[in-house]
This record gives sequence, structure tokens and C-alpha cells, in this order.
Amino acid sequence: MADVGTYLYAVAGDGGRRPPGGLTGVGGAPVRVIAEGGLLAYVSTVPLDQFGEEPLRRSMEELDWLGETARAHHGVVAAVAATGPTAPVRLVTVYSGDEQVRDLLRRRGADFAEALSRVTGRNEWGVKVYVDPAAPSAASGGAGGGTGGEAGARPGLAYLKRRQASLRDREAAWRDAVARGERVHTALLDVAVMGRRHRAQDPQLSGRDEWMVLNGAYLVDENRGPDFAALVSRFREQGTDVELSGPWPPYSFTELTDDQEARHGAP
Repeated sequence: MADVGTYLYAVAGDGGRRPPGGLTGVGGAPVRVIAEGGLLAYVSTVPLDQFGEEPLRRSMEELDWLGETARAHHGVVAAVAATGPTAPVRLVTVYSGDEQVRDLLRRRGADFAEALSRVTGRNEWGVKVYVDPAAPSAASGGAGGGTGGEAGARPGLAYLKRRQASLRDREAAWRDAVARGERVHTALLDVAVMGRRHRAQDPQLSGRDEWMVLNGAYLVDENRGPDFAALVSRFREQGTDVELSGPWPPYSFTELTDDQEARHGAP
């Protein structure tokens, strides 16, 4: 059937595990399993008039559609991950059919096995660090940025001096904020097995006006989750807010290099 494709959610090891039953995925499509070479691919059949390359390009710009699709995708991944080590696949990764997915499992079987071994007994935690630009920085010492002799200066020159001082203070505050984020990241790596820094989110997505100086993902042994959470809480201080999320399936630590035969994979 040329008008449908195969949507891939995640890959897991077979090993006698029992796949969760009755799952529905994107668009309410039933989730089924493709078994190949000791691996299980969790997939749905989707219409290409909605999930083909061109329709997806348009749909990815609609935040409501994107959010609904992401929730459905995560629901499947979380259900699969609850049964054992799982390699989530990027959002809206669609193949032309089941045979392409089987071919992927055959060609990349060793890569999937390595990824699954890496995340066995481990979860992903997310950490975001925000710094209030108005908070006094260590670099500026909370100085107001005033310059001496302004009272006798010409109005235009006084304005330029105040502007330069303000820019210097803001640059100093930014450097201090970045250093705070780096300190948190470095400390968390002492507990985590691996860490990965993602690009900072745009304020429109984060919903916050503060500077996001760390958007990190960390792979943590299951029995060290409480230690990791306790360490994160130690970094909350005046002018700095640290958000902890998780535990999650290991989205950031199982991604393979791009497979060119996939019709689409969201970045």
C-alpha cells in the first residue's frame, strides 16, 4: 500500500521480554512489533497524506499538532521502556514500509545492541539552569555601574558613559551566569555516567525571561537517582533556579547517526 508508511517509535532487545499490549500511538494508530535479529521495533501504520515528507513539513510548524504527536510518541516509548532497556527513536521518524524497518534492524543491529547495553539499568534526567539577569553577579560585585565625574559631564557624554557601564555590567553578569551553568554541569558529571548539553531553549518555548545557561541531559544509574536529585538541589541559590525533570527513557543517549532511508526525523 503506497499510501501508508511505518512510523517507528523505539527499538528494544527481544530476550524473551513481553511487549506491552493494547498500545495506541500517533493519531490513535495501534502499535505493533516487528521482530528481526533479536531486536523488536515498535511501530504503527500511518497515512502518508499526513505523515509523508511534505505534509509533515507543514504540520511541524503547528505547535498544537506537534505537542499532541510528541505526547503520543512519548506514551509509547515510556510504555516500552517500562519493560526493559529501550532505544527511543526521534519524533516522527517514518519509513516507507515494514521491510525498510527490518532492513534497518539488520544493518544497524550491532549499533542498537551497543546503545541498549549502554542504557541498561540507567535513566535519563534533565537539568535546566536559569539565571536572573537582574541578580547581582560576582563579577560586578553588585555595583550600579556608575562612573565618576558624571555630574560635570555634558549630557550626551554622560549618557554614553552610563550606556557603556551598563553594557559592561551586563557582559559581566552573562559571564558569571555561564560560569554558574558550567559549575553545575561539571558537578553533575561526578554522579552521572554520561552527560550531554543541549541547545538552550528560546524563551517562547521555555516560557521564562531568565537566561537559560544549561539545558543538560544526564544518564544516571537507577540506584543513584536520589543522589543525583540531591546534588541538583544544592545548586539552587539567589538569582539561580535549577529545574530537574525525570527519570525519562534515555532519549539523549541511544540516538544513532542519521539513517538516510527514513522519510523524516524531527531534530
